[in-house]
Amino acid sequence: MENAQSSAQRIYDQVLAFATIYGGRVLLAIVTLTVGLWLIGWVIRLLSSVMTKRHVDRDVQPFLLSLVSGLLRVLLLISIASTLGVATTSFVAIIGAAGLAVGLALQGSLANFAGGVLILIFKPFRVGDLISAQGFTGNVEAIRIFDTTLVTLDNKTIILPNGPLSTAAITNISTKGTIRVDQVYTVGSQNDIDATEASIRRVIEACPYALNDREHDVLISKLNANSREYDVRVWTSSDTYWQTHYYMLENVARQFGKDGILAPKPQLFVTSE
Repeated sequence: MENAQSSAQRIYDQVLAFATIYGGRVLLAIVTLTVGLWLIGWVIRLLSSVMTKRHVDRDVQPFLLSLVSGLLRVLLLISIASTLGVATTSFVAIIGAAGLAVGLALQGSLANFAGGVLILIFKPFRVGDLISAQGFTGNVEAIRIFDTTLVTLDNKTIILPNGPLSTAAITNISTKGTIRVDQVYTVGSQNDIDATEASIRRVIEACPYALNDREHDVLISKLNANSREYDVRVWTSSDTYWQTHYYMLENVARQFGKDGILAPKPQLFVTSE
């Protein structure tokens, strides 16, 4: 019984000594954590408000806020470790070693991160732009730090990693605000040249998407034995590219029928043995 009491007394004395030495530090660490998280939230909200008032690019805001928040949390963690008596030099070394290991394991993700930074800085495209990249064409819905989201013309969502996206060719259809719709029409060589051109131009003049301040082209591009090919180039807004494309296809076919513009005559080849 005496041995048990003495053991309990020793444990009590050790716990009391530990609480005396480290209790204040633990309490201070908890207070530091609580106040630090509140301050970080306050700083992020203030920074967001300032960036909004100063009209900072909306594509860059989420990235800057997440970066500042991450850095502040790391500093808070180091501060708490120092409060608990952990040597910060060793702590920083451990974080550095862990960061190196994670970096080696996530090389692809780091490439996407770097690509996202490049896209946000150099802005080859913005949210809302119509672009063609990596074999896909669509409107940019969101630019995140690791990937970019496109919504295609048939309303499919495509997620493109920023690494390959930042190093490959990108066609930004929306940059200039206007775009040319190029089409080729083939008619029979028996049709009058002027009548054919006039028929196509009537459709262009009636097209609600064709720009009135730009010159549209109707050019003969190729002469064949029984046909002629016309290059038709219509300028329109970047937002109405496909509307113009399909309007021209449908209405040129209708106008050709009204004006008697005929298709090429089939050719018959006779061979003898």
